[in-house]
Amino acid sequence: MDFMDSIRGMSFFDMHVHMTSRTTDDYQAMADAGVVAMIEPAFWLGQPRTGVDSFRDYFASLVGWERFRASQFGIRHYCTIGLNSKEANQLELAEQVMEILPLFIYKEGVVGVGEIGFDDQTPAEDKYYRAQLELAKEANLPVQIHTPHRDKKQGTTRSMDIAIEHGIDPGMVIVDHNNEETVKEVLDRGFWAGFTIYPFTKMGNERMVDIVKQYGPERIMINSAADWGISDPLAVPKTAALMKQRGISDESIRLVTFTNAVTAFAQSGQLSLEELTQPLNIDQSKRYNGSSVLRGGQAPRVDKESTIIK
Repeated sequence: MDFMDSIRGMSFFDMHVHMTSRTTDDYQAMADAGVVAMIEPAFWLGQPRTGVDSFRDYFASLVGWERFRASQFGIRHYCTIGLNSKEANQLELAEQVMEILPLFIYKEGVVGVGEIGFDDQTPAEDKYYRAQLELAKEANLPVQIHTPHRDKKQGTTRSMDIAIEHGIDPGMVIVDHNNEETVKEVLDRGFWAGFTIYPFTKMGNERMVDIVKQYGPERIMINSAADWGISDPLAVPKTAALMKQRGISDESIRLVTFTNAVTAFAQSGQLSLEELTQPLNIDQSKRYNGSSVLRGGQAPRVDKESTIIK
């Protein structure tokens, strides 16, 4: 049986997906698989940025063009804005980025400060992580934490320690990229636990099923990341299908693939469960600053039934 058959009628919220690195085909496939909303955290370019205007244009695209592009496929697009840990090590540039962050974090569709935290756990990463925690406190926004791929357990503990030191309520913090080594402490301390489902490596969906069976669905949420590397924008619905196959209840599946993300990020005041349960009208004849998702005389989609890509 195709995985789509087992999840038909279900809705998903991918709370960490870098759509800047994906094509419109991915948006269409996600919409067809039941993804109705997503959060795109600010992250690195794949190579070092050389000036603050690169950040400015990127942040503007997250609240502008990318939000529009998603809407053309019936998906609500939100984002978190921040200086990511990898680029925090470019000290002179990092200072300039910190100056422009307040221009973006209050914009429509921004549901948190993120993804921030640690990569190599350097003094510079520590400095700008702390500065952005203070920014999130001031704006009363949730924080989306990137936990390091190296020394993950130590980095995760350190991230939570610092958040508490700065007076951040754990319920306002989504600790992402967890694994079996970190999940218990994150949940025990009252934080939200995000899991990124990558194919072939890191946290695969087989392991994710085991974690939900062991710890239950409370304060756990899953995402695809779907970044520049080998990743799968359908990781959330595919994992939901596997959970269903392995006997996890529909209620638990909905919590980890939809409701928990809504609850955590609704604290921003920028999204609500009521909003996400209403279908998004699609009119691909619309343009954003003169640009359209259509190419080569394609007919615009103006209803939920028709599609461009077969």
